[in-house]
Amino acid sequence: MASIFTKIINGDIPCYKIAEDENYFAFLDINPMAKGHTLVVPKSEVDYIFDLDEEVYSGLMKFAKKVGRAIEKVIPCNRIGLLVFGLEVPHAHVHLIPINAASDMDISKDKLALKKEEFVEIADKILESFESMT
Repeated sequence: MASIFTKIINGDIPCYKIAEDENYFAFLDINPMAKGHTLVVPKSEVDYIFDLDEEVYSGLMKFAKKVGRAIEKVIPCNRIGLLVFGLEVPHAHVHLIPINAASDMDISKDKLALKKEEFVEIADKILESFESMT
């Protein structure tokens, strides 16, 4: 059975897409810790990030770096934090979270409640930033 991320990649479930290439996909987290909180996934469905083959793992990190740079240009923050949980969805992925302090990475904090219009605006700006880098 396909993971929810595979269904998003295939267009079966809608998302706020940030970036895509032939091997990787990035989209806004719908339960964000901060505006611009993005999930980056390989298109190949592998549960555990350390089970990715070396080429896919390295490519994921390169793609995530490029997406992170695009987020930085749009969302005011000191840095982009990177988290890997690996328990919530059986599909390897990384979280890119705009942060200003270490406490911004506290996963137990309440998530933001953004309106659809806010998601669309953020996604459009980051996508435009990403595309301008290519």
